[in-house]
Amino acid sequence: MKSPFLVTALLFGEMVHYSLSFAAFVFNALPAEIVAPLIRRAFPHFYLFVLVSSAVAAAIAFAFAFDPVSGAILIAIAITTIPALQVLMSAINNAADPSSKTRSKVLHSLSM
Repeated sequence: MKSPFLVTALLFGEMVHYSLSFAAFVFNALPAEIVAPLIRRAFPHFYLFVLVSSAVAAAIAFAFAFDPVSGAILIAIAITTIPALQVLMSAINNAADPSSKTRSKVLHSLSM
C-alpha cells in the first residue's frame, strides 16, 4: 500500500459513521441514563482509532507516497487528538451535570 488514501478513507468513514450513525442510534434507542455511560466508555476507543489511523496514514504519506502536505494534515489530526482524548474528554465528562449545560455544550462543540 503506497498511498495513504485507503487509511484516510477508513479514518473518515469511521468518523462519519460514529458521529452520524452510532451516536444518533444510541441516543434514539436507549434511555438517557444508559446512553451517557455507554458513550463515555465508547469515546476513548474512538479517539484511539482516530489517533492510530491518522498516524499510520501520515507515516504512509511521508514514507511511501512522498506527499508532505497530506502527511502534515494527517499528523495534525493525530496530534490534536491527544489533547481531545486526555483533556477535553475529561472536561466534557465533568461538565455533564445538568447545572453546567452551557459549559458542556461549548466543550462538546469544541471536541467536534
